[in-house]
Amino acid sequence: MFVIVTYDVSQKRVTKVMKICRKYLNHIQNSVFEGMITDGKLSSLKKELSTCIVCAEDSVVIYEIQNLKYTRKELIGVNRINDNIFLMKKD
Repeated sequence: MFVIVTYDVSQKRVTKVMKICRKYLNHIQNSVFEGMITDGKLSSLKKELSTCIVCAEDSVVIYEIQNLKYTRKELIGVNRINDNIFLMKKD
């Protein structure tokens, strides 16, 4: 499946959350990661993130996309990575 992970965490935990996400996904923007991932690895990612953050202060949002058939990604600006989603680029 394809996932998008965004987070808003305390400055004290940003680096740790980023390192965890980088193990599993592509770093797209400051607090945004995306990529293909298996159910098992997604479960591991969620477990690692939940032990790292403070639920009363931080938030992590995970969008799970089961089928890319109706998905389109549009980019305005510089493409920093190549992925497997059809990209509509606007200059």
